[in-house]
Amino acid sequence: MTLETHLDLVEEEAQAVLAAIDPEETIDFLRELVRVPSVNPPGDVSAAADICQRPLLGAGLDVRVLSYAPGRDNVVAELGPGDGPVLCFNAHLDVVPIGDESSWTHAPFGAEIDNGRVYGRGAGDDKASVTAQVMGAIALARSGVPLRGQLIVTEVADEETRGAGALHVIASPGFRPDGVIVGEQTLNRVAIGEKGSAGVNVVVSGRTAHGALPWEGANAVGGMARVIVALEDRLLPQLQQRTHPYFKPSSASVNLIEGGVKANVVPDRCSMFIDRRLVPGEDPATAVAEMRAVAEEAVSSHPGLSVTVTPAYEGLPATMSDPDGFLARAMLAANRFLGLSTELTGFSMATDGRFFGAAGFPTIIYGPGDPGLAHVPDEWVGVDEVLEATRAYALAALAMLSQSASGGSR
Repeated sequence: MTLETHLDLVEEEAQAVLAAIDPEETIDFLRELVRVPSVNPPGDVSAAADICQRPLLGAGLDVRVLSYAPGRDNVVAELGPGDGPVLCFNAHLDVVPIGDESSWTHAPFGAEIDNGRVYGRGAGDDKASVTAQVMGAIALARSGVPLRGQLIVTEVADEETRGAGALHVIASPGFRPDGVIVGEQTLNRVAIGEKGSAGVNVVVSGRTAHGALPWEGANAVGGMARVIVALEDRLLPQLQQRTHPYFKPSSASVNLIEGGVKANVVPDRCSMFIDRRLVPGEDPATAVAEMRAVAEEAVSSHPGLSVTVTPAYEGLPATMSDPDGFLARAMLAANRFLGLSTELTGFSMATDGRFFGAAGFPTIIYGPGDPGLAHVPDEWVGVDEVLEATRAYALAALAMLSQSASGGSR
């Protein structure tokens, strides 16, 4: 969907901000970040946080570090007088493990440039967005354009382990932004929300017996197979019909399974994890109840088998900001000025945006890179994508915070 209403950017101001972006400095900063293995677990991002602080301080931003555990550093930098709208940039410094290093053809933390791409773990997820936000904020500061509001840049820890860093920032005294732009891989498209989640643990219980006498037992693995087939036959077709204009359909995926005692023993227990993702309008508790009903019916006619379905974590509904709100319009104004996509979309993966949204802050998601490249060997991001995102972040902040901005507040 293309949004027609938009904020206006003053040409002279926009060009001043864009002129303050140094492409070489920007990509050098990204490569320096990628070379720091801020892998989670264990989750120490202190070295990456230090890299972020230096240029922000050098550009005159007020910078502080909010630490909530050793190595868990959140960088918070502020620009502007704070007497108008407040915009927050957020991205994360931690990255997932590299997996089998033999699967990589580029060094996981080498930050090599090859054919216009920067390779390395976290190159896209999420240090490209960190780079775009930090360098976009610095460009805004260097441009000298007068601001009527405040930009807060937050680069946090622990996004890959359920958001402790973002939650710590949200709980900090005085944190009340009018809007948040979360940096993730959206191909530099404006995502006005993200899917919710309602993952569950399923356990089928049975009865052991000798493997040569299977009729004496109740096979939990066989029971789980019936549950999986029932989910595929009964629930998945329903989920594929649950659609939304900005999102891919609702989904459920069996991603982990474990069972068995010994090669010659009928198994009395089998467990699995279902990754359930929700579109706007779906309720996490209802989603759990649906999966439970299907699982219970699947084993109900098999003596000796029982099943439990319990939430793996506290589920969260999908989040979505107003597609005609000031935040989406500011980001679209930036993309329009740069000739980038003005088609709104939704984000399928979970981000720290869900916590900002739950706290009541309008939140969108935007950043360079393909989400399909996250967490894979030879992760990469395009140099041009990063530079485009840096320009877009800077211009979105300008559209909302400049003294010349029109319609930039709620």
